This record gives sequence, C-alpha cells and structure tokens, in this order.
Amino acid sequence: MHSVLRPVTSRTTWTRVLHLTVGLWSAVACAMVWPGLEDASPATMTGLTLAPLPLLVLLAAVPVVRRSEGVQVRALVLPGDDDVTVEPSRSWPHRVRLLAWLVVRVELGVVAGQLAAVTVAAAGSLLGLPSAPSTAAGVPGWARLLLAVLLVLGLVYALAALGRLLAAAARHLLHPSAAERLATQRARTERLLERTRLAAELHDSIGHALTVTLLQAGAAREVAGRDPAFVDGALRAIEDGARQATADLERVLGLLRDTARPPVAAPTLADLDRLVRSAEAAGARVDLHVTGPVGDLPGQLSEEGYRIVQEALTNALRHAGPVPVRLRVAVAGGGLVVDVRNPLPAALPAGAGTGSGVPGLQTRAAALGGTAEAGPVDGGWRVAVRLPVPG
Repeated sequence: MHSVLRPVTSRTTWTRVLHLTVGLWSAVACAMVWPGLEDASPATMTGLTLAPLPLLVLLAAVPVVRRSEGVQVRALVLPGDDDVTVEPSRSWPHRVRLLAWLVVRVELGVVAGQLAAVTVAAAGSLLGLPSAPSTAAGVPGWARLLLAVLLVLGLVYALAALGRLLAAAARHLLHPSAAERLATQRARTERLLERTRLAAELHDSIGHALTVTLLQAGAAREVAGRDPAFVDGALRAIEDGARQATADLERVLGLLRDTARPPVAAPTLADLDRLVRSAEAAGARVDLHVTGPVGDLPGQLSEEGYRIVQEALTNALRHAGPVPVRLRVAVAGGGLVVDVRNPLPAALPAGAGTGSGVPGLQTRAAALGGTAEAGPVDGGWRVAVRLPVPG
C-alpha cells in the first residue's frame, strides 16, 4: 500500500511539479505576449506550445543559464544528484543540449498544465460546481464524489510520471561532458593528493616534536635535582620543539581551511641547523655536512627535502635513541642527495621498520620523481634519498 501511495506522499513528486509549474508559467507569459490566450481552441494551444521557443533559443546561448538550470535540477528534480552539471556552457554541444533541456522542461510543463485544467474541469462538472456544466445528471452524489477523487488521484499519478520523465531528460541532457568529468576528477585527485601531503607533513612535524619531547623529558627526569643546567636545557628544547610544531600545525590547518590569510612559510633545507639543534637537544650527536647550492633549490623541493631529513632523524631517535648520526646533504649531478646513517641498538624494538616512516619517505620521494631506500648497512641503519632537481 505504501508503494502505491508513494507518488502522492513523496516530496520529490511535488518539487518536480513545482519545477513543471515554472516551465508552464514561462510558456503562458510568452503566449500572452503573442499570440494571446483568448480561448482554449487548438490554435491557442498550439501558440502556447510554440511561443516560448524563440526565448529558449536566446537563453540557451547564455553560458550561465546552464549553471542555473543545473542548480534548479539538483534542488527540485534530482535532489543531491552530483551527476547533473552546474558548470556554464563552454561549447556549442553544451548549448544544444541545454536548448533541448529547456524545450523539454517547458513543453512538459505545458502538458502538465493542460492535464490539470482538463482534470479540474471534469471534477468540477462531476461535483456540480457553478462554474462547470454538469455532465453527470442522475448519478448519485457519492458516486460523483468518488469519481472526482479518482480523477484527482489520476492527475497526481500523471504528474508524477511527467516528473520522472523530466528527471530522465535532466540526466541525459544536463550531464557533464567527458572533458568536464576529466577536469572534475583531476581536481578531486589534486585535492586528495594535497591533503595526503599535508597529513604526511603534519605527521613528520608533530612526530619529531613528540619524539624529542619524550627523550628530553626522560633524560631530565633521570638527572632531576643533580644537574639543573641539563634540566633547564631540556626544558628549552621541549619549548622550542613545541613552538615549531604549533607553527606547523597552524600552517597546515590554515591550508585545510582554505582561508584568505597567507599561510606561514614552511621550513626548508635552509633551516637544517635548527633541525640539527633539535635532534642534538634530544641527545643525538649529528655530524652534518652540506655540499652544493642547497639554498638555490626550488621551494617545494627544499621543503620536501627538509621533511625527509626530519623524518630520518626522528626515526633514528625513536628506534636507536641518542646515538651518533651522520647526515649528508648534497646537490650534485642534477639531483638532491640525502644520506643519513646511525648505528643500530643491540636489539631492535619489536616492529621496527614496519611503521609509516619508511613508506612515508618513499611516498615523498616518488611524488617528486625520486627514490628512497632505507635499511641496515654495515651494522648500522642507512636512509638514502635522491631527488631530481628541475632544470
């Protein structure tokens, strides 16, 4: 029973009827200008059907009309259907399909209006309304009332069928073109890649700060009360790390929110000294050697290089502890080379090498057309990354 009454109770049915009504009244407005609506003769009805066509041709030539129609269809005909375009017309095939849609919309509205007029007249005649001549003389009142109700229900079902036909036409005539689908998919992919990159950047920054904080706090607790100077240095290192992590967090959140405020500049390889000081404050002894014009690298390459070094140092601190680390950064042979080595602890922690650190390095390198390798070498752990330098 519910499925039988669904066309009557469905909200979509009535929003589509509203959409048809707008098309009907646009046709009525055009017909009132010419040739006029003097009566209900076939000539007048033909004029009602043909009068809107010149206006529809003009509207179809306006690019923004396609967007307007798409918005209306998404709201009234196909609620929530993202497969209906809301882009303006950019080619003649777009305009031709838009013209076909406008004609279908208006003519279905005219048909709906004619059906409604005939049904109302017939129901009024059955009910013996003063404005409608009675054609059911001798028929009992209850029967005439029942017939009138059935006529109105039939009209609702007919309007629901016209609404479904309108929805089918919208899907066929207002769908995005292949080029628009490709552009939308490309934009979606770029947004996902950007969010993935920002997530990796946030992971590296916060992970490094937490690792340094953990090591510093543990070391400070061990010497608390015996070495105030060391405790004071550890607290300063924790403060500096937290401040940098907060700046990175605000920058990433600002990009995700897409605010008009310019984002805070991301750290680059020019900030390696600060990164090394942070690692040394956590107990590591970093032997840094930089060769080549590192300061002349493009912004994105330099930022990614910084994050790669940060992740490598974080992994060394997390898995090996405060150990000597040899860090080499060089620009040579048309590429940026990052080489990080540190001794391994006597026993590797369970699950070492199975986290997201190494895959994150490889993902960053692959995104820039480079390579990243990490693993045990000569009794130690080595991270070797090579990134091509554009130009």
